[in-house]
Amino acid sequence: MKQIKYVFLILSVFQLFFSGLPVHADEGKQKVYVIPVEGMVEPGMAAYVKRSLESLKDETDAVFVFKLDTFGGRVDSAFDIVDSISDIPKGKTIAFVEKRAISAGALIALSANLLLMKENTLIGDCAPIINTQEGQEMAGEKVQTVLRAKFRALARKNNYPVVLAESMVTIDMEVYQVEMGNEKSFMDKKAYDDLTEEEKKKITARKTIVAKGELLTMDDAEAFDLGFSQKSVKDINEALSVLGYDNVEIITIEESWSESLVRFLQPLLPALMLIGIGAVYMEIKSPGFGIPGITGILCLGLVFFNQYLVGLADYTELLFLLIGVLLLGIEVFVLPGFGVAGISGLIVIAAGLVLSFQGFVIPDSSLPWEGKLLVANLARVLGSFLLAFFLSLFMIRFVLPRFSSVIKGPYLEATLEDSHIDATSDLMLKKGDTGIAHSFLRPSGKVLINNKKIDAVTQGEFIDQGTAVVVESVEKSRIIVKPLKNKGLE
Repeated sequence: MKQIKYVFLILSVFQLFFSGLPVHADEGKQKVYVIPVEGMVEPGMAAYVKRSLESLKDETDAVFVFKLDTFGGRVDSAFDIVDSISDIPKGKTIAFVEKRAISAGALIALSANLLLMKENTLIGDCAPIINTQEGQEMAGEKVQTVLRAKFRALARKNNYPVVLAESMVTIDMEVYQVEMGNEKSFMDKKAYDDLTEEEKKKITARKTIVAKGELLTMDDAEAFDLGFSQKSVKDINEALSVLGYDNVEIITIEESWSESLVRFLQPLLPALMLIGIGAVYMEIKSPGFGIPGITGILCLGLVFFNQYLVGLADYTELLFLLIGVLLLGIEVFVLPGFGVAGISGLIVIAAGLVLSFQGFVIPDSSLPWEGKLLVANLARVLGSFLLAFFLSLFMIRFVLPRFSSVIKGPYLEATLEDSHIDATSDLMLKKGDTGIAHSFLRPSGKVLINNKKIDAVTQGEFIDQGTAVVVESVEKSRIIVKPLKNKGLE
């Protein structure tokens, strides 16, 4: 019997080793997939959520929990995440606020069928903000209108209070809670003012929930009282238990290495673009092909690769990059200098960069932030080009020449400082030798000494041709003379 037990034990170990699955795995458990939505809402997060849901599209009985901890971010990325969540069959999605779901995070939270919040957490305040020269300002009515419509649509779909959902994004909205008999409802000031006097008489109580000039922001207790959250809980396990998912298998979907790389590179893209453009320009202005060219191509390649992974750049943008690099190669190797090929290459690369930072070519008029995003991308790319141009000029003029004193050679370090004709040894001249001025010395000229014509100079005085001179001194290749009469010799 013991031998049989050992055989079963060995078979179990082999099964565990080769299958990679627990020996006693319970295949009948309900699967709950947890997808963290943490940090800045940006294209990298949108790509991660989309990839996670697409990889699990065949899990027809699975439940998806979106664990939220975000202050918000880009509107277009938030809309992409909302669309990905909305495509999941009804009754399959749960938003769990781990710490906060502010701004775009609130929009994502309302896209789920159910909402639960951890104790002492926050949700709301979806103010669309744009950056201007004066600082951050509230976005215009066009952007707010689209956001309000989206909040209303999600609230109706998932049975959240529509008016309160809309007040998360509308700062001029005043919302009341009114009681008519035993029924409570929410209405904004405009709807309240439109009631007839008979309808107003039926209202037994009125309470201001959102004052004018404020955006709805709720803690977990307020969200429960106002009909958003199902319950305040201590952790995600209690949240699942409240919804009836007690005996479940919780699986957390982690970011892949490429998605982690994207999230890491996202804030570095402007710097990579600046370095890449500057290095490419330096390569064009210097002979041959070396470190600047390789650095430029690598940095710009990282920018395009990052945007390709988040789904913004496609083969079109990659083709733009390749054409631009090809034109720059022609400028460097075939047509030295900086002309039509080089300028065209930079323009093509700039166009590819602009397209890689957005998911559209022509802005959609129904999505007003796309036009603003296009302008921002143009400013970002053109600004990087200008700054890179000036930085590369500075590097070429001041930094690169100093590398010769830092980087070891081989260099030709000999100079011609000591290269001269030794007049004393070659011409056999010495102080006191006499002769005549063969030409005018003004103050340089030729003198005739020992029947040899020699270049000579004076100490600044002029000497006429034929005047007797005497050698005053011999300094390297200079022969200094003066009139002989100064010595008293006639």
